[in-house]
Amino acid sequence: MNEYDSHLVASELAAEGAIFVDSLEQANFVLVNTCAVRGKPVEKVKSLLGKLRKEKERRREPFLIGMMGCLASLEEGREIAEHFGVDVLLGAGAIHKIAEAVRSAGRYWDQGFYPELDEIIPQPPHSLSAYVTLIRGCDHHCTYCVVPRTRGPEISRHPDLILREVEGLLEAGVIEVTLLGQNVNSYGKNDPAYPDFADLIRQVAALGVRRLRFVTSHPMNFSDRIIEAIAETSAVGQYVHLPVQSGSDRILRRMAREYRRDYYLERVEKLRQALPDLVLTTDVIVGFPGETEEDFQQTLELYDQVGFDSAYMFIYSARPGTPSYERFSDMPREVKVERLERLIEKQKEWSLRRNQAWVGRSVEVLVRGPGREEDWALGHDQSNHPVLLPAASVPGPGLYRARIEQASPHMLFGQVEENLLVAEAS
Repeated sequence: MNEYDSHLVASELAAEGAIFVDSLEQANFVLVNTCAVRGKPVEKVKSLLGKLRKEKERRREPFLIGMMGCLASLEEGREIAEHFGVDVLLGAGAIHKIAEAVRSAGRYWDQGFYPELDEIIPQPPHSLSAYVTLIRGCDHHCTYCVVPRTRGPEISRHPDLILREVEGLLEAGVIEVTLLGQNVNSYGKNDPAYPDFADLIRQVAALGVRRLRFVTSHPMNFSDRIIEAIAETSAVGQYVHLPVQSGSDRILRRMAREYRRDYYLERVEKLRQALPDLVLTTDVIVGFPGETEEDFQQTLELYDQVGFDSAYMFIYSARPGTPSYERFSDMPREVKVERLERLIEKQKEWSLRRNQAWVGRSVEVLVRGPGREEDWALGHDQSNHPVLLPAASVPGPGLYRARIEQASPHMLFGQVEENLLVAEAS
């Protein structure tokens, strides 16, 4: 979502005639897009703003510092912006004000939420893959989460805007579209005139999208209709990201996650029945306040029941303004870290087991560019596995058919069998 918002803002600035530069020394305006979901990103923002403030003090010519996004929506963000001399402050619901802010050539702060934000269609990216926002905000109130305060209640974009944006992406050569939302599968539930998420999947796929993905889902909104739409729509593939957060009903209750372990397992069983090659990933928070060793063991046991292909695993981060921050005492960091290490080892075992099942299969790989090592090109298949291919057999970004020959917990390794689509040099 932050990548999409950054691209939207860059499109607005480009329309104003802005020239983008490659280094801080060349810039006279630097805009930082922020995240506030955990404490670590906030500390990174402070460090970067400190560097920018020093640059501003060094300059003789005008130099503006901007801050946008989730942290910029909070009172905590206002305090940070005051401390570091931020000139432009735009909350997550006001980022479309960027052109007006730049034209003001001075201090411009706006932390409001504006419905017209979702009427903006950014320019297509110079890429084979792209994001499209469907819905902003969230109506769930998980006790650990700051998102309802930073992005507001759920507001679905008009379906005509979404379909027009996807059509523009296809005309620009995009072959993979990822539909975005804090809770993407509740799309349209607050407006009876809109299609629900299941029907929207079908409508977007009918435009001719070769690959269609979506993030992120809430188990409570992952209906049978959505499962049926995925199974019937070949462009979607069989990759699903479904956050569980904990395997303990007691902790799920403290998190206000609304569902319980058995309900989550029932959703997984429905998905596996409909999607034989399901690749399932999740989110897990370790060390939520009050989590006992027994609660944590229940999370480990859930892993062995589900067998997740991969997971985003975090230790609990207390965020000011959230109910868990106000009501609960945090756990000792060393306990949280030790449990996270055990969970990571458990996930590695399952990831290796799941990935090894793909050895010998032929898959389509969308290559984005070079890997970290120069002998490899990096891409991902339709099930969202990261795949490395020999760079010598990959002339550039594009779509390749490859045979998987090796697997690690984090990666598949393949050999190119066929060039399906090589992007033209831009």
